[in-house]
Amino acid sequence: MDDDTYARGKRIRSAVLGRAYVENATANADDFSRPLQDLVTEYCWGAVWGREELPLATRSMLNLAMIAVLNRPQELRTHLRGALNNGVSREEIREVFLQVAVYAGVPAAVDSFRIAREVFDEIDAQ
Repeated sequence: MDDDTYARGKRIRSAVLGRAYVENATANADDFSRPLQDLVTEYCWGAVWGREELPLATRSMLNLAMIAVLNRPQELRTHLRGALNNGVSREEIREVFLQVAVYAGVPAAVDSFRIAREVFDEIDAQ
């Protein structure tokens, strides 16, 4: 493991998803799942999200589209919050999911809109 890449990944992951989310994911890791948490932190967040060629907001919008298409509702909830933390507007999120409808299918977009509305409602209630 590259310590610098891991540290950068932990910093970015915490900034995007929230310190509490990352601390919870790390604290709940056991001998079985800890290698996955380390991989996600180092490679996803450090090596890829840590690159400077795309802004974090753009990376968030790409993730929303891909996760919507992959039908991963729990990850979509997580990355919706992250996108908002990265400055992606609700209107931009709507446009991402409209793009999903055209290129990946209406059912994926319908579920994504539904999940986004739930996340927005949770955030508004806080």
